[in-house]
Amino acid sequence: MTPSPAAAERSRIAAALPGPTRKQTEYIERRREYWNGYADTFERWAGPRRYYRQRLAELYRFLIPPGARVLELGCGTGELLAALQPSYGVGIDFSPKMIERARKKFPALHFRVGDAHHFELDEQFDYIVASDLVNDLLDVQAALESMARHVHPSTRLILNFYSRLWEAPRRLAEMVGLARQQLSQNWLTAEDVINLLDLADFETIRVSAEILWPLRTPGLDALCNRYLVKLWPFRWFGLTNLLVARPSPKPAPGPEPVVSVIVPARNEEGHVPQIFDRVPHMGGGTELIFVEGHSKDDTYAAIEREIARPKLKGVKLFRQTGKGKGDAVRLGFAEATGDLLMILD
Repeated sequence: MTPSPAAAERSRIAAALPGPTRKQTEYIERRREYWNGYADTFERWAGPRRYYRQRLAELYRFLIPPGARVLELGCGTGELLAALQPSYGVGIDFSPKMIERARKKFPALHFRVGDAHHFELDEQFDYIVASDLVNDLLDVQAALESMARHVHPSTRLILNFYSRLWEAPRRLAEMVGLARQQLSQNWLTAEDVINLLDLADFETIRVSAEILWPLRTPGLDALCNRYLVKLWPFRWFGLTNLLVARPSPKPAPGPEPVVSVIVPARNEEGHVPQIFDRVPHMGGGTELIFVEGHSKDDTYAAIEREIARPKLKGVKLFRQTGKGKGDAVRLGFAEATGDLLMILD
């Protein structure tokens, strides 16, 4: 049997490349051919997936306000990116036929043929979206590291991917013709992706299971996908995992902040030594400020005795002029010189 021109070209390219690169090229080319074929039969599969895609768009719109700068990887025909109403939207997909469809349908957006594993746009985005992409990647880590080059400190990375529990139902849907047969998948768990995000210097800030019932069924779909999927034990059966991550916060440049700890103290004579022993050294230093509030015991003298201990610095003592804890706290704040303020009851 004579191989197709595309297969022959793929084999020629792969044979000329070293081991790991050859493997990646074969993987990408096989999937490009698959998704080009999907684009040719798009209308056939659009119906069964319509409700699922609409529900995903609702979830993403809840997280992404209109007018943001948005990058979508694995954008397909661009419906999700367009639904987000970005002020500047860029979609990347390695299927030229998918990108051709997207450009015709949404000419105001910017679509490029490219590989999610390795891309360089020389710009930053407010949101980076990867919907149903993770399980189709050869090297998830490489893709996340490419995303990390396009973020600023406030960027949010939002991605969803099929739950591993739905692997068998997905295969069944393929067998009965409700879904197109997939190539091999990663079927990663949410915990797997959280760990990979951490290695790429992202911090996961939200994880949720979504879409318990993926078909349009009036009444039932709303009950399952808005309410039941949030409850135990139903949430374990959500079709897709939705993760939100941000670039890991970096320490602020310059010296560490000094912490002022305000201690309103009234009738606390017996507790004073413990306060001195237990308050830790924090940041660039701890400033301990006592405001004694007309005690009937010897609280004031007890604080003075502790302050007199050798090598004890950064402690201040004031007598409260007014009444009440709020008045004592306000006096302590007024006398504090630290960068951060705390109250110790």
